[in-house]
Amino acid sequence: MSQKINQTLTIPDDLRGLRFDQALAKLLPDFSRTQIQSWIKNAEITSNQKPLKTRATVKGGEIISIQASVKEQPIFAAEAIALDIIYEDEVLLVINKPAGMVVHPAAGNYQHTLLNALIHHEPHLQTLPRAGIVHRLDKDTSGLLVVAKNALAVKSLTKQLKNHTMERIYQAIVLGVLISGGTIDEPIGRHPINRLRMAVTDNNSKPAITHYRVIERYRAYTRIKVQLETGRTHQIRVHMAHIHHTILGDQTYGRLQLPKGASAELIDMLRQFKRQALHATELSLIHPVTEQTITWHAPLPDDMKQLINVLQQDQQQKDKKKDFL
Repeated sequence: MSQKINQTLTIPDDLRGLRFDQALAKLLPDFSRTQIQSWIKNAEITSNQKPLKTRATVKGGEIISIQASVKEQPIFAAEAIALDIIYEDEVLLVINKPAGMVVHPAAGNYQHTLLNALIHHEPHLQTLPRAGIVHRLDKDTSGLLVVAKNALAVKSLTKQLKNHTMERIYQAIVLGVLISGGTIDEPIGRHPINRLRMAVTDNNSKPAITHYRVIERYRAYTRIKVQLETGRTHQIRVHMAHIHHTILGDQTYGRLQLPKGASAELIDMLRQFKRQALHATELSLIHPVTEQTITWHAPLPDDMKQLINVLQQDQQQKDKKKDFL
């Protein structure tokens, strides 16, 4: 099903010099520029009864006719699932997502998702694309995620993501003892063989940049702070695996490795930790209305705290043995 739009408008003189898609994005705030560009490409928008060219510039006074179709948003079930709400106002909602929760319904996970919980919490989100979810976290990644509550916020947050002005910082525990931090600038695309995985590849890939630095070192692992410059699917997991420092517990891109000499407690903990040790701990963005920068923090979840505690104790035992010798 789709919704029909039949609208005529005149472009004001103060938009003179802009490209048509830019001018129309200002005049049609409920629609993204990508949607508008698609309408132009499909000749669903005309200027003075002539097809538009996206890169043509506005002279002012053009009569624009829009005869387009918008796909109706799918109807999702509302579910009374508790949300850990860090912040909420009229346009934004910031959630601390637990590990194990799928963000958006998909094949095999049509229920019990964050989206279902959001629809129950705020029913009008049903009218927004993906219920206002503008970025995602993997099922087994915990931490901060922002949701837009109206079309203005969707547009603003999408633009911030595109322009890399939304700051997202994670903590992760990776295999191996890193000497220092660094930057990984490698393109990411769909794995050429296993379509459920992503990979560093030149085939149909997109630029991806990940910055990381060391927080704490253990016997055979390192806790790091990670900052995303881009937001590709599985980006941190793929990039760390690419440099042979897979995230602890990542069963898609890594495998369990038990450190030589590790304590029985650590070995038991490593065997029980069944999700990637990755948590979105900090989120910073420009508020769509106030235009002020706001930053939120989410403490590490209990499972990662327990894991870090055991890693620290194991490292202390190693240091004591070394000092004794």
